[in-house]
Amino acid sequence: MEAEKKLSNVKVGEKVIVCNINSSEKISRRLFDIGIIKNTVIECVGKSPLGDPSAYLIRGAVIALRSEDSENIIVRKVSDK
Repeated sequence: MEAEKKLSNVKVGEKVIVCNINSSEKISRRLFDIGIIKNTVIECVGKSPLGDPSAYLIRGAVIALRSEDSENIIVRKVSDK
């Protein structure tokens, strides 16, 4: 099993799956509304030149997330099975 890490540490082109969200209720609700829940597959599709925000492909839509939000999303790499 792959080690868990923060979504903010995912590299461009890497696919991960959500394990947990460690945010306030308000932020967790916002993330839920855009489709980020446990077991959601997310692909990092780009990072701004300064690294914030980053763009992620989530359920067919590209969403930009700030580092302060993405560092509270715990993910693991999608296995290639």
